[in-house]
Amino acid sequence: MFTIHKQEIEFGGRTLTLETGRVARQADGAVLATYGETVVLCAVTAAKNVKEGQDFFPLTVHYQEKFSAAGRIPGGFFKRERGATEHETLTSRLIDRPIRPLFPEGFYNEVLIIAQVLSYDGENEADIVALIAASAALTLSGVPFMGPLAAARVGYVDGQYLLNPTKDQIKAGELELIAAGTRDAILMVESEAKELSEEVMLGAVMFAHNACKPVVDGIIRLAEAAAKEPWDLHIEDSSSTLGKIKDAIGDQVADAYKIIAKADRQSALGKARNTIKELFAGSAPAEALKASKLVKKVEGAIVRGAILKDGIRIDGRDTKTVRPIEAMVGFLPRTHGSALFTRGETQAIVSTTLGTSDAEQMIDGLDGLRYERFMLHYNFPPYSVGEVGRFGAPSRRDIGHGKLAWRAVNPLLPTKEAFPYTIRVLSDITESNGSSSMATVCGASLALMDAGVPLLRPVAGIAMGLILEGKDFAVLSDILGDEDHLGDMDFKVAGTTEGVTALQMDIKVAGITEEIMKVALDQAKTGREHILNEMAKALDTTRTEMSAHAPRIETLQIDKSKIRDVIGTGGKIIREIVATTGAKVNIEDDGTVKIASSDPAQIEAAKKWILGITQEAEVGKIYDGKVVSMVDFGAFVNFMGAKDGLVHISEIKNERVSNVKEVLTEGQAVKVKVLAMDERGKVRLSMRLVDQETGEEIADTRPPREGGEERGPRREGGPRRDGGDRGDRGGRGGGGGDRGPRRDDRSREDRGPRPERAAAPEAEPTFAPTFLTGDRD
Repeated sequence: MFTIHKQEIEFGGRTLTLETGRVARQADGAVLATYGETVVLCAVTAAKNVKEGQDFFPLTVHYQEKFSAAGRIPGGFFKRERGATEHETLTSRLIDRPIRPLFPEGFYNEVLIIAQVLSYDGENEADIVALIAASAALTLSGVPFMGPLAAARVGYVDGQYLLNPTKDQIKAGELELIAAGTRDAILMVESEAKELSEEVMLGAVMFAHNACKPVVDGIIRLAEAAAKEPWDLHIEDSSSTLGKIKDAIGDQVADAYKIIAKADRQSALGKARNTIKELFAGSAPAEALKASKLVKKVEGAIVRGAILKDGIRIDGRDTKTVRPIEAMVGFLPRTHGSALFTRGETQAIVSTTLGTSDAEQMIDGLDGLRYERFMLHYNFPPYSVGEVGRFGAPSRRDIGHGKLAWRAVNPLLPTKEAFPYTIRVLSDITESNGSSSMATVCGASLALMDAGVPLLRPVAGIAMGLILEGKDFAVLSDILGDEDHLGDMDFKVAGTTEGVTALQMDIKVAGITEEIMKVALDQAKTGREHILNEMAKALDTTRTEMSAHAPRIETLQIDKSKIRDVIGTGGKIIREIVATTGAKVNIEDDGTVKIASSDPAQIEAAKKWILGITQEAEVGKIYDGKVVSMVDFGAFVNFMGAKDGLVHISEIKNERVSNVKEVLTEGQAVKVKVLAMDERGKVRLSMRLVDQETGEEIADTRPPREGGEERGPRREGGPRRDGGDRGDRGGRGGGGGDRGPRRDDRSREDRGPRPERAAAPEAEPTFAPTFLTGDRD
């Protein structure tokens, strides 16, 4: 029933298996790729005919992760996979970018690639497997595809490159890089690094490329056994039409590209294009459409020739010059941090918002729930390029550009322990003529420092271009939009003065060499240093004071056994703290307490409350307190959060107090000194030893008891209920002091002489029983 073909390839110390012929047999090409216990099915279908009027290549890639692959049920109300997550969108782009350049020019048939993760083992990432499966499926399909290609992930730990590292290895290392390429050249690079040198980054790319070659060979072997017949591809010869167009508007186009201002240049080019429309107005619609597309070829040939021949670019710059930069911070008055970054005709308004941990982004994926504390969102409205277009939810491009900027900035952020804030950076592109993602990196760095986020160092980014004709090439720094469209490479490098933090490369040709990449990296380093110097004119270090509108977060560490005391039954106490003080309070399982508010007084009030609940009173320390209740023998004073202690009637004043209510009132603020605590935490306080005006301690001037003897030990049961103190009642045990008449009214003489007893040993005073002192509920 099945005609199955397999290839097993040794890849990073594990076996990569590519299988076809068992699953999805009606697709043009289908491959089941297995790596460890991660399994991805990729199916390719292509339209047999081109839609009428189609003038571009409609390639669509969808990557989808099935929750069942990891044995999970999706969270939320709808218990099924829904729209693409950010990770799925980024992986779809990861597959699309290296594959697209490998289709021949003029091929306009619709192609759909669907990659689905069917099993995930938690160690072997599915994105690389999906890209390899897509390459293999296209190679088998018979569709005109100049592959195959492969991809690899590289880590860098202790000075050594690791092929397809685990998540733990990536976390412990300094690099995560993905590179894709054919056997002969690199096509795509995506990476995040911790300030690594250009040499280390280039070495990682070449390490990945070498690792890809055995996989490419394996796909070729599979294709030799199972590939379908290749499609007949007929592309018309356009040389005569191209010559006709060049003769008609060549000089106009050359003059237009000498105009520096983008709007004026586009206007001049528009006139040249209208000339071609008029020239082919009487031709068939297909011929007119073809002529309109060929205008781009004429424009490209003129621009590229001028750069290679004279080294002069569209706006008159040489190949290494960066456009003028203007940067300012504090651009928006109510944000926590903001910046306006302008480079030539590219501009970004970037703002930073700080929040507490409850603002972290919850991400539900194959690895389970996780929380992200740093978010960077990029928006590209149509007015930024002077066009009318779609405005709304972020596009795949918006998500990809935002993630690139996120990778560039993320390695410079402080740890959560050092800076316990949730951070959101928002970049709104207001003008665009080349590399708005790198403008976002620069603006994000300035906005974060303006908000008081202690970045390790400022970070900047630059976009590099390439003109490649045969063996001749020119690398361009800080490319314009037209140079991006007409050139062969978009190579973006971000980093600090110490090294590279992010690198992304996309090309439109069949690959570039190590020599070209080395030139591009070195030239990007020079440009990045120039941009950092220009940024420093606006702000060169993190502000020491945060915005008045930003929340402050103070962190406490409490004993884990006290967490329930702070939370209270059903969260009663913590809700009361938040409602009363106005501060946000978050308690983690390890006893870390984070208190947040833009008002320092609210933080201090919440902190004091929590410490009052969790800290033990210190003997000999003076506290501010409040009288909460009074009894005949003294007053209960609240002095630490919900903790109360007893001020015995004899400790209210040095002179005798006959009635507590005559000298104290409920709610009265008092200052008390802790005299002692018993093993149950019951506290005895004194007011008489503290100056009630200044809070300073007063020496004990009370005269000793009659006879110079200290008060004897109190029996269990505490003070007399009539409020009398020990001095009124005399000592107990073998000590002395008249105890008064017996209840049967017999005198000592009537009872006869008392037997001789040994004197009781001296002992420290005991404390009042539980029902007389204690914490309030």
